[in-house]
Amino acid sequence: MKIRVLVRLIHMHRVMIKHDLGEFVRGTRFATLLKLATLISPLAWVQPKHQGTRGERLRLALQELGPIFMKFGQVLSTRRDLLPADIADELSKLQDRVPPFPAMQARTIIEQALGKPIAELFVQLDEQPLAAATIAQVHSGVIDHKGINTEVVIKVVRPNIRAIIERDIEVMYAVAKSLVKYWSLGHQLRPIEVVREYEKTILDELDLMREAANAAQLRHNFAGSNLLHVPQVYWDYCRENVMVMERIHGVQISDLAELNRRGVNLQRLSENGVEIFFTQVFKHNFFHADMHPGNIFVLANNPTNPIYAAVDFGIIGTLDPRDQHYLAENFLAFFNHDFRRVAQLHVDSGWLPAGTRVDEVETAVRTVCEPIFNKPLSEISFGQVLIRLFSAAQRFDMQIQPQLILLQKTLLQIEGLGRQLYPELDLWKTAKPIMERWMRDRMNPLRVLREWRQQLPDFGEAIRTVPTLIQQALMQAAEGRYKLPVHTPDVVLLREEMRASARRRDQTILASTLLFTGIAWFAMVVEPVWPGVICLVAGVCTLILRK
Repeated sequence: MKIRVLVRLIHMHRVMIKHDLGEFVRGTRFATLLKLATLISPLAWVQPKHQGTRGERLRLALQELGPIFMKFGQVLSTRRDLLPADIADELSKLQDRVPPFPAMQARTIIEQALGKPIAELFVQLDEQPLAAATIAQVHSGVIDHKGINTEVVIKVVRPNIRAIIERDIEVMYAVAKSLVKYWSLGHQLRPIEVVREYEKTILDELDLMREAANAAQLRHNFAGSNLLHVPQVYWDYCRENVMVMERIHGVQISDLAELNRRGVNLQRLSENGVEIFFTQVFKHNFFHADMHPGNIFVLANNPTNPIYAAVDFGIIGTLDPRDQHYLAENFLAFFNHDFRRVAQLHVDSGWLPAGTRVDEVETAVRTVCEPIFNKPLSEISFGQVLIRLFSAAQRFDMQIQPQLILLQKTLLQIEGLGRQLYPELDLWKTAKPIMERWMRDRMNPLRVLREWRQQLPDFGEAIRTVPTLIQQALMQAAEGRYKLPVHTPDVVLLREEMRASARRRDQTILASTLLFTGIAWFAMVVEPVWPGVICLVAGVCTLILRK
């Protein structure tokens, strides 16, 4: 284990003690290790413990561990399929409250990235940042765009943040692997997959060229729309660690007092938010997946028809066309109380294992949905319905679908924002016509013919290659070179277990040899003694570090 990881783990241990997080590992082998480490740690004897709920203590611990763990807590809060509700609710309160880095560093990064002095690049650049977050901070400024002074925001990636992320990701993997190895629920909760998903998300956010491309695509999708405004990207000023885009002057969506003061139609605003979400997911198949209040503004020039404005496009979601179709069918089946159809779709989509009994799934779905449908619509959370359905499906060994988790998180955010703006929001009534319209358009004969026409060249090329492929297969069979590949997850797992067993055997033999050599060296009183010491130390280390 690298020294930097060991040091970080020691720091994590101190934070665990301070916030009394022992209950999270109670009943596992970690509990014994933590108790032992606490007994021999002088810091633990005098460290005052924080009082509060378990969710609050976990949130405070993540905040103390720093920006990367805070960001991880934000991502983890969306995994309500894995977390108890009280912990998920508390982690959702985590915000990017990170001190800004010095303006001089920001200026240096911008100049190095764009290859020119600040004075040549900007008419004005404000030293005080508008906002500072985990990955980057944002400054306001003015550029000369086609002879017109244009207000912009400049997003700058934090210096040395990649090294910090890589260190903490390494620590997370070490903890996740230990959970799988030493905790009975480790395999079920799939902590390694959770960390891997987080790693991909946060490393993608480091590339501001990717974010700029996301913003440009979203702007293109809503060109001419009176629902959503996406700021313009100024590509000449964009690099991997610097991005410049149009500045938005709007009211933050969480500022209800200001929205009411301006007379904004909150019902229209909340319903437009739902329409934006379903339009992104089903019409465009390209959705903003980080729609928390800090990233959403309202342009209230026309209070009766307010327009959303979005920022921060680091996390974008898409769906496989097959998943998109099954998800739309699921939504419509929910709206129509067709539980049999919901069950059948879960099996047909491959989300549940082949051979799952549809009638049993139908019963589980009905058990979740019937009590909910008896409530007033204003009290029904569609996001919570999805969470409960996914939880119910776990008993049928439903595999977690990362793309659906991202969608579920976004839906919860949209629904939460809508209900905050207009508590009587009827998401079902707003969404159902959108879904029905999308399904009609999808089945439109003209659209189907157009899609077939687009696919004809590929189909023709595939047919043209068939004789060649058949000829090659026959020649390989005649020469005895044709092989039928057999590759199953069980075989792969067995191979990995055999390799791991072989490694452990070899490491044990090596450790035993080194220890025996060291002991023999001392027994024969051979001078000098240092080779024997080296053999003993190497043997002990090999035993401790063997995998």
